[in-house]
Parts: sequence; C-alpha cells; structure tokens
Amino acid sequence: MVRPAPRLFTKAPLGSGSFGLSAEQARYLGTVLRLPLGSEVRLFNGKDGEWIYHLQALERRGGVAVPAEQRRLQLEHQGSPVLLFAPLKRGPTEFIIQKATELGVAALQPVLTDRTNRENLRMDRLETIAIEAAEQCERLSVPVIKAPLALDLALDQQDRFIFCDEAGSQLDQPWGGDEGRSAPAGEQFATAAKVPDAILIGPEGGFTSDERDRLRADERALAVSLGPRILRAETAAIVALTLWQLRFGDLD
Repeated sequence: MVRPAPRLFTKAPLGSGSFGLSAEQARYLGTVLRLPLGSEVRLFNGKDGEWIYHLQALERRGGVAVPAEQRRLQLEHQGSPVLLFAPLKRGPTEFIIQKATELGVAALQPVLTDRTNRENLRMDRLETIAIEAAEQCERLSVPVIKAPLALDLALDQQDRFIFCDEAGSQLDQPWGGDEGRSAPAGEQFATAAKVPDAILIGPEGGFTSDERDRLRADERALAVSLGPRILRAETAAIVALTLWQLRFGDLD
C-alpha cells in the first residue's frame, strides 16, 4: 500500500513560485519522516485547494519546495456550523477542538457561562491542534478558533442556533426530571424550516435554570435532546456535530 504524501497547512499563497518551509516543517519532513529531496508534499491554505510540491532543499533552518500540480480544488462545503462550547479542563477542551475539526466545523467559539470553570485558554495551542487535525483528516481548511466571549455576546453573532438542552423543567428533581425535556434532535432536525448555523453545548453540570429559561425563550434557538443518557460535554459536541452533518451537511 502506497503511503500518501504528507500534508502541511500554510497561510502562504500556493501555486506560483517556491515555498519556504519553516524550521519545524523541515525537521518534520527531513528528520521525522526522513523524506529524500524530490519527495512530494501536499500543501493547503484554505483558499487555493491542495497542491503537490516537490522538496528541493532541506536544512536545519528551513527548506524549499517547488509547485508541481494542483491536486484538489477548493470546493469544500461552505455551510459548516459554528460550535459554541463552554471551555472544560485542558484535555477535554483539546479533544473538542480536534474532533470538531475532523467533523468539519467552520469555527469554534468558546463561551463563558455561569458554570464555566475555565476561562484562560492557550489559543496558540488550540490553533496548533486544529491545524494538525485538518492536516490529518484531509479537509482543505482549518476552522477559526475565536477568543472566548460571554454567552449572550456569542449568541448575538448567530442567526439560528441549536441548543442542546438535556434537562427537564422539574427543578427539585435530578437533571430537571422527565417533564419538559426537548424533543430528540433527529425529530427536530427533520422539521427544521431553516438550517441552524451554530450548535451550543453547555458546560460540565449543564446550564443554570436562568440560562435555560433565556435560551428556551430565544426565537433563534432550536432546543434538542441528544438522547436518554446524560452525556459529557465533549461527547455531546461530537454527537451534535455528527447529527448536524448527517441532516444538513456533508454526511447525507
């Protein structure tokens, strides 16, 4: 089985002139992968599709690759959703970034809710994770990772959003009891008159009663349940994104 050429993301224009590899990229290609000169490397930048380049030089401080041909046009589905999520501990947050990138989100928006327990994020680290995931999963773009915003400010930027609402309305019962729960996501999506452009996932412990009341009263919100089990926040993000792509996106 022929191993595909490695993929690298760049912000530089592609297709004309040589490409300068960074020291880190040159080390990865030359030291880690041990590619000889002349080897193929696939480059993408989110604008110009995917290009085949040939390695012309590899040194400690960098390298040079020259364009050979365009392999794929920039035809990636443009209707991908924004994922709004409350930051979690480091591991689960990085997991959300990686898997959401693989599932085709357009952007990731951290939101600060009443129960958000982590506000300081290493944005450079999260961007690196998104780039590596995009390189691995063959997508032609890297999702935008936005700076954290308060929940209401983040929702002000959305036209129509899915609100993953796992609780009932009985405040004296665990997780709100069984009354007042939202309809299943599959049922809600099937009858949706407009494609939601964002998905909102709550923090560990869920939204507070006040937050849920505001969200349920928001005309832009499509409240959905993700099933009979209470999911961890990072699991809920994967399930919601998968269902969205199956109904509205590129999994249909």
